[in-house]
Amino acid sequence: MTERQFFPQMKMADIINSNLALAPLIPRLDMDFGFGDKTIKQTCDMYNNDCYFVLLIFNVYSFPEYFPQESEIRTIKMDNLLSFLTSSHKYYLLQRLPHIGEHWNKITQNMGMSQQNVLRHFFEEYQNEVANHFEYEEQIVFPYIKGLCNGNTSTYNIHQFEKNHSNIEDKLSDIIHIVIKYLPKEIPSEDRISILEDIAILQKDINRHALIENKILIPFVEFIENQKHETL
Repeated sequence: MTERQFFPQMKMADIINSNLALAPLIPRLDMDFGFGDKTIKQTCDMYNNDCYFVLLIFNVYSFPEYFPQESEIRTIKMDNLLSFLTSSHKYYLLQRLPHIGEHWNKITQNMGMSQQNVLRHFFEEYQNEVANHFEYEEQIVFPYIKGLCNGNTSTYNIHQFEKNHSNIEDKLSDIIHIVIKYLPKEIPSEDRISILEDIAILQKDINRHALIENKILIPFVEFIENQKHETL
């Protein structure tokens, strides 16, 4: 674990100022802006949020080298984590990807029809891949975890999730390469830069999303599974 991390007595506004990439997390954690000088603890209390869960999310998002201790992972409420992950899925599918899609259509609209079709199909395939990825989590993985926490038995296990956990960041890198290397030179630089900035924001957020799953979700479920096996 790194020494660099946030604590309950820090002011919420200072934490967000230190890393503006945390700003999109606020509504996904069922909170709103206008923190004033409230601490993270005071802010979470105001919204009936678990302060230590929110800090865990902020620390993983802000410090890639940060790895929560096993004792921290064990104390979280799985409902909070699954709710946050589901809210993040909606944010990507209903806000970020449509926003990038609008830019993508704008910069391809002056190309030949065959080029337009290829590039738009490529982006649509990525959107479908992301949607399928999240659908698998919400329909298979999350119900399994909820059932596990309630004492239910299943032939499924979290290692199957790890095995099928596709990397949805890779194709974003392909889109970046297309924008930089292969789009016609007639595409204005400001349009390229704008969409590259949007993709970079999404790419970083999805990367942190994967870290939440790898550093918190999977270790937590492994702990519950091992407990269950020990009692059999």
